[in-house]
Amino acid sequence: MPSTIKLRDYQQQSVDAAIRHFKQSQQSAVIVLPTGAGKSIVVAELARIANGNVLVLTHVKELVEQNAEKVGLLTDKASIYSAGLKQKKASGKTVVASVQSAARAIEKFDQAFSLVIIDECHRVSNDDTSQYQTLLSALRDKNPNIKLLGLTATPYRLGIGWIYRTHYHGKVGNSDNPVFEKCIFELPMRPLIKQGFLTQPKLLDGLSAQYDFNELTPSETGEYPAQQVDSLLNHQGRATTAITKQIIDLARTRQGVIVFAATVRHAQEIMALLEKFALENTNDSAALITANTPHSERDDIIIRFKAREIKFIVNVAVLTTGFDAPHVDFIAILRPTASVSLFQQMVGRGLRLSDNKEECLVIDYAANGYDLFFPEVGQVKPNSKSVPVQVHCPVCQFANTFWGIVDGDGDLVEHFGRRCQGLVEPEALNGKPDLLSDGFNGDKQVQCDFRFRSKSCPDCGAENDIAARVCHCCDSTLIDPDKRLKQVLQSQHHHLFKCQQMLFSEQDDKLIIQYLDIEGNDFKRYYRFDTSAQRKAFYATFVLEHTKTPGILHPQYNSISAVIKDSDRFRMPDMLLLKKNKHRWDLVESFFDYQGRHKTDFS
Repeated sequence: MPSTIKLRDYQQQSVDAAIRHFKQSQQSAVIVLPTGAGKSIVVAELARIANGNVLVLTHVKELVEQNAEKVGLLTDKASIYSAGLKQKKASGKTVVASVQSAARAIEKFDQAFSLVIIDECHRVSNDDTSQYQTLLSALRDKNPNIKLLGLTATPYRLGIGWIYRTHYHGKVGNSDNPVFEKCIFELPMRPLIKQGFLTQPKLLDGLSAQYDFNELTPSETGEYPAQQVDSLLNHQGRATTAITKQIIDLARTRQGVIVFAATVRHAQEIMALLEKFALENTNDSAALITANTPHSERDDIIIRFKAREIKFIVNVAVLTTGFDAPHVDFIAILRPTASVSLFQQMVGRGLRLSDNKEECLVIDYAANGYDLFFPEVGQVKPNSKSVPVQVHCPVCQFANTFWGIVDGDGDLVEHFGRRCQGLVEPEALNGKPDLLSDGFNGDKQVQCDFRFRSKSCPDCGAENDIAARVCHCCDSTLIDPDKRLKQVLQSQHHHLFKCQQMLFSEQDDKLIIQYLDIEGNDFKRYYRFDTSAQRKAFYATFVLEHTKTPGILHPQYNSISAVIKDSDRFRMPDMLLLKKNKHRWDLVESFFDYQGRHKTDFS
């Protein structure tokens, strides 16, 4: 049947990028489009023009239904395989399936597919035993040349990082364990809002009440333990009451409200407050959805919410993907997250266009502090003050995006980048290259080997990542700092000095750098600035190691007063390893970015 929908320019560009890529490469690919950009139309157009059979996979039945509907608008009706939709047909030109249902009946997907498209592909794990990977392995048995394309608004997965290895802008994503090989097209959110394809978000912090989650530490996957969150919220009951009252007040002029709670217990508390302060005085209604809500009940709540019979939906980590209610114009975020991707998914629920909707109010009561229009960084946010910053590589000049801290004027104070993310030609490197991707011309590209923060290999001297266990150049085992410290500290002549404070002063024409520990003990380093050689020695032995902005040139300090004036630009080491000589302690090694068993929390 003829197409009844004309693709928007960026949708056509993403389709063209996929065609271009797969004509020249067998590598798996990713397209990044913001929530509300119409990924289903892109999926449908690719299904229409594909020569062979196409399998579209996703994780929720709502997206199965949505993708199948759009396929039917552009080409022949799609087959659907989804237990939730009570349809199980696994053959046809285009099959749209729930991955859970398909993984339980792999034997039914016995026709050869030429293309697999995964919607919300940031959910794909690289674990070989996962549902996605098990199904993909079986499909490759049918067709070894099958092509894999993912679509997502947030190409980052907690615990993994970027889901792709390289980006078409010439940067490295994840060189260790990516799920996909190359990001081939990406569109930021701002142009879509400017062109009128998405609703303008009005993003605010909590106005009169706000949670303080600063004392919580996320896990390695960026999640906050529910027990710790509940414990903290128990001491902030008044905040929950004040926040809920404010949500009720602001919602009077809003069409639909989604509240993201931190835990089930927290969500139940919010529901009780809504029922107490809002529902008894208005005709509005509210509903609660958690992971334990029965599917039939959840479906009924969502249908009624879309029909505007329910005004408030309170949920816990449920309505972040696969949920489409365009009239939503108020998002209240009452949960912490260390993931900018999850934050964007929550806000995205309110950015679709709808009648009588000019903007979507977004209030971040948890003070997560993310800016929707900044690029993603690819690592968990190190602290609440961090924002994405641009840092140019001094070797290849690539503009890296790292987490960092800026001052009131927006000037860079500190960044947390480790290695340049730029892709360069192999001949640009002096050491052992890390091959990353096949270019369209068959050449290899490599990641720039400049490291902003590193540790040296004792055997060959090569610079390695601060967390590396094996040297990337000579494959020597790098000594674990805790093992080394255990050996060294067995000697009575060594002492591990744990720093709490670092002070700068001048005395007798010398720069004195004084480190203090928690008990008030100190260790001092002395520098003279009389000669050029002395100033160069200070730069080499102190500035390069202590800088908060590695890779960015510091001023050439010609006086002690200039160093003291600039003292805020230097970071304090976590620990100093000292060795006792006859009349003094000598510095053996400074430890930065230390996370081992000797770490002390001074907060």
